[in-house]
Amino acid sequence: MITAALVAAAATLATPVAGVLGHRRLRQATGTRLMRIETPNGIDEQGYVRIGGIDHWISVRGEDRDNPVILEIHGGPGASNAIYGPRTRTWEKHFTVVRWDMRGTGKTLRRSGAGHQGELSFARLYEDAVEVTHHVRARLGVDRVVLVANSFGSAFGLRLARQYPDLYSAYVGTDQNIHDAGRDDAAHRALLTRLHAAGKRKELAVVEQMGADGQAWTAEQHAAYAKIAATSDPLTFSTMKSVVMKSLWFSPLHSLGELGALGKGMKLSGQILPAIAGFDDWADGTTFDLPFFIFQGDQDVLTPTDRAKRFFDDVRAPLKDFALIEDAGHFASFRHPEQFLHLMLTKVRPLVANQLQPAAK
Repeated sequence: MITAALVAAAATLATPVAGVLGHRRLRQATGTRLMRIETPNGIDEQGYVRIGGIDHWISVRGEDRDNPVILEIHGGPGASNAIYGPRTRTWEKHFTVVRWDMRGTGKTLRRSGAGHQGELSFARLYEDAVEVTHHVRARLGVDRVVLVANSFGSAFGLRLARQYPDLYSAYVGTDQNIHDAGRDDAAHRALLTRLHAAGKRKELAVVEQMGADGQAWTAEQHAAYAKIAATSDPLTFSTMKSVVMKSLWFSPLHSLGELGALGKGMKLSGQILPAIAGFDDWADGTTFDLPFFIFQGDQDVLTPTDRAKRFFDDVRAPLKDFALIEDAGHFASFRHPEQFLHLMLTKVRPLVANQLQPAAK
């Protein structure tokens, strides 16, 4: 979806290439200044860590090492959260934020190339996530971290939170993706309705031909469905252009070559999607032995808000809370980073700050 938004926006550029690149450099310089961390107890590290046999890019940033630690699990697959650094800069005043490019994604992909990513499967990436968690705990000297997962990453997030409650002080899902083995086709029907109303006959024919059962789709069909669903919804498409594409293009952490790697990573990582289409989060279990939060866009058509709420209602946890991010579809936490931060500060941080303790020896 990032690639589609970037191409669509680039096609509308009327200024000369030199002017575009000059503007990009100015915006990157502004972003670099914004992202400086100069507090005495701050941390700003980006580099490569050997995880699961290959080098993974990991970023650790925050103004106070004594703050609670967030480990993000990004979406896509292949959609790095590193591009959102300037938009989420205020999060680092209250949390130490760890961002990680999964294998097949962004800087991790570019480090060793597409032919040296090893196995690209949900199981392999899941084991990487466990290993990254242990690395972060040891590096920062904490016993538990807050697990924040968005979109595709929330499929990992639910399973990590369920299986390893001793590693995480809380689970926070946003753009929460709930799988139900294809029982609920409401999102598919809603997409058909949008396409019919907009007179988009070509896209309508494509979606109708796919059918509603995502378990039967190829990787290419999953990608096509996501693109059509996103671009047919005005709020989502607007967010892709104004938030996702601009964050990508102006990211101070990425060269032009790395922007290309991000697009390649989404295509490469898409091969994972058919294998998870049959997941059933209800069947896997709705009991979580840690505080459980979902902060969802109030108008999300890609990972439907009503399905996330139905799953949340069935969750049993020591503490749980569900909140809507207003005027948001998908990419909710990045469209409204201050709303998301407010929820983290009022609902999550007071809880996890009381749990801070050194990592177990």
